[in-house]
Amino acid sequence: MVAKSRRGASRAGTPPKGTPRGSEEGMATAEYAIATLAAVAFAGLLVVIMRSEEVRGFLLNIIRAALAIP
Repeated sequence: MVAKSRRGASRAGTPPKGTPRGSEEGMATAEYAIATLAAVAFAGLLVVIMRSEEVRGFLLNIIRAALAIP
């Protein structure tokens, strides 16, 4: 006789109620991987933008204006 778990699974190896089955298994991992790749791509784009001379000059002017004593 197999004892029931807290979630109600009555057989050994049966996933608890509410867990993904079949083709949905591993979907959270795939979603995390896609989100991580998107974040890396976005970070790469920001690096390219920040290295441009126009952006660097713009930010330097903002910092100089903020540090200037009126």
